[in-house]
Amino acid sequence: MSRLGCCRDLRPDIRVFTIDTGVLFPETYELMTTIEERYGIQGERVKPELTIEEQEREHGAALWLRTPDRCCYMRKVEPLRKKLSTLGAWITAIRRDQTPDRAQANKIEWDTKFGLVKINPLCDWTSEMVWDYLRENEIPYNPLHDAGYPSIGCEPCTRPVAIGDDPRAGRWAGFAKTECGLHQRVPLLGPLPVIQE
Repeated sequence: MSRLGCCRDLRPDIRVFTIDTGVLFPETYELMTTIEERYGIQGERVKPELTIEEQEREHGAALWLRTPDRCCYMRKVEPLRKKLSTLGAWITAIRRDQTPDRAQANKIEWDTKFGLVKINPLCDWTSEMVWDYLRENEIPYNPLHDAGYPSIGCEPCTRPVAIGDDPRAGRWAGFAKTECGLHQRVPLLGPLPVIQE
């Protein structure tokens, strides 16, 4: 059994949650269910305040195409902020080799943006180490990885990348953006300004 299974055995009350933006790939939702069934956990799906339909009524269709930072803030950062305000620490799967913002990640650090302890046990792992571990332990993974998606986010903002391209080149294609805001080290000083539609 993988170490994930062992951790679950040692701590059966472990709380697992993910941000469900409402626009994830079908494969991502299927993987969530597979993981829950395989490891006997019930993950909490933290959702944005607005549904996609409500967001479109208030901000127009496909906000991610016009103002991706605002969309990410509403669909990811704010829901996470609310969830983390109820916790004293959180564990992430970020790695230093993913983006410049993550390059300085420590195993245990203070998250100044969200005001709690942030634990990054995989921060010094490489992509190759992750894949070796997945294969050795037969851990389910998103099949989109096999279709040229090294980094998977929301469906409207994620594309496959060509061999040799930066693994995050398929995220927010056409924008100078590599982070949704969850792990950016610059603290957010408050809500993004209201954008006139």
